[in-house]
Amino acid sequence: MRLLDDRATRLFAALAAFFCANAVLAEFIGVKIFALEGTLGIAPLHWNLFGQGGTLDFTAGTVVWPIVFIMTDTVNEYFGKRGVRMVSWLAAGLVAYGFLFAYVAIRLAPASWWVGAAQGQGVPDYQAAYAAVFGQGMWIMVGSLVAFLVGQLIDIHVFHQIRRRTGERHAWLRATGSTAVSQLVDSFVVLYIAFVIGPQRWPTSLFLAVGSLNYVYKMLAAIALIPLLYLARAGIHRYLGHARAAQLREQAAQA
Repeated sequence: MRLLDDRATRLFAALAAFFCANAVLAEFIGVKIFALEGTLGIAPLHWNLFGQGGTLDFTAGTVVWPIVFIMTDTVNEYFGKRGVRMVSWLAAGLVAYGFLFAYVAIRLAPASWWVGAAQGQGVPDYQAAYAAVFGQGMWIMVGSLVAFLVGQLIDIHVFHQIRRRTGERHAWLRATGSTAVSQLVDSFVVLYIAFVIGPQRWPTSLFLAVGSLNYVYKMLAAIALIPLLYLARAGIHRYLGHARAAQLREQAAQA
């Protein structure tokens, strides 16, 4: 049998591609901050934590990250630690590659006619707008990559610790439990590197308040997407056949 005729190989390639696409997408759309209340069409909900206050504003990347959590747990379920580590390092490499070429693209000399091409849309300087959107600060880039990798490695470890105790039962528990621990780290690491160590020098109270708010949002989103985890499992079992799916899960648990 040729390698690409094997359904498990094709499944891993598809999961890895979708995982990496979502990870890269989350980093690049994350420059936008959106108002959750305004998006839902409800009145602003004011919060107060650690002496800090505000409304429910999040980066657009948080819309995509819960899908990355589901993909992480799905790869973990069928391809084990080695599979998740592979796609995690690949995704981090692609994010860094994307940041590199965004940096290069910003510094390409713009065509003179292009700079003012969007004035009719309220954008007086297309080059400045392009640089503002794609030119994320170096501290944010480093924080995002470090937090992503640390979070993924923790997720892998916690997922398999829970799996050893529950066996093949309670897929929702190992998925949600691993996300709960990994995102607790991820949510604070990225902010600490980008905004506490970085030039903005956030006070501890703001760091704790924003980190806590982001963590709660991510966890609620992850819980809401648990049905998607079971839907993905059902689709994989139909695609591979129950015997082959069971074989992969057993191998993943032993890896």
